[in-house]
Parts: sequence; C-alpha cells; structure tokens
Amino acid sequence: MRDGDYYMAYWLAKTEPESYSYADLERLGRDRWNGVKNFAALKHIGTMEPGDLVFIYHTGKEKAIVGVAEVVSSAYPDPTETDERFIVIDIEPRYRLDRPVTLKEIKLNTVFQEWALVRQSRLSVMPVTQEHWLLIHSFSKTKVT
Repeated sequence: MRDGDYYMAYWLAKTEPESYSYADLERLGRDRWNGVKNFAALKHIGTMEPGDLVFIYHTGKEKAIVGVAEVVSSAYPDPTETDERFIVIDIEPRYRLDRPVTLKEIKLNTVFQEWALVRQSRLSVMPVTQEHWLLIHSFSKTKVT
C-alpha cells in the first residue's frame, strides 16, 4: 500500500547498452527512462514511485544486471509522444554492482524460475521481489545499501 506508510518497491529495467548503457546514465546523472511501448511494461512504470530502486539490465551480448538506479519522479506522459498512454519516469544512478550478474547465472538457480526475467524475455520492465533483490546483490558480491 503506497498511500500512508510508504514502502520501497524493486524493479528491473532493460536497455540495449549499445544505444543506452548504465555508463550513460552515470554520465548524465539523471535521465528520463523512455522508449517503452509494451503495455505490460508501461503498467509497471505507472506504479513506480520516487524512492523505488531499479536494477539496470544490459540486453544484447551482455545479458546481465549491471547497476542500480533510483526512481526520482512519478510516472508522467512522455513529452516526445502524442499518445498519453506512453509514460516515462526519471531515474538517477545509485551504484554499479561489484560484479554483473548474468542471465545464465539467474536461469541456473531454481529460485528465479518464475521470475518474468526468465519466463517473459521480451518484457522490458518488471517487478523484483525483495528475495530476488537480495540474492542478486549476494551473487554480485555487492553490499545492499
């Protein structure tokens, strides 16, 4: 419940590193997460709130979770689109994982078998359970901050 007592939610967002990488986000310091056209993924963006944390996942050749960003705005209509159903959020980089966690590693662990990252490979934005959030940090040897 987000209305009185706030709780932080965890997410994963995919990006093609050749066109936009975690390093690009670090360089910019704050940026709009846009370009999402899948309505299931847009529904997830619509529920994101400032303070939520997001794993940034590099697709393509890497196929790995590489860093963490923080949501710093509520969802709003994408100013580059005429269709108001296309929404965006603003994010800021928080930290890189000490070691990227690959999709191959994730698929090898049965704890993740029902996660959308494994089951719905085309979904570009998805929720992450607290258990998965902590496990990914453990695999990456990164202390949860």
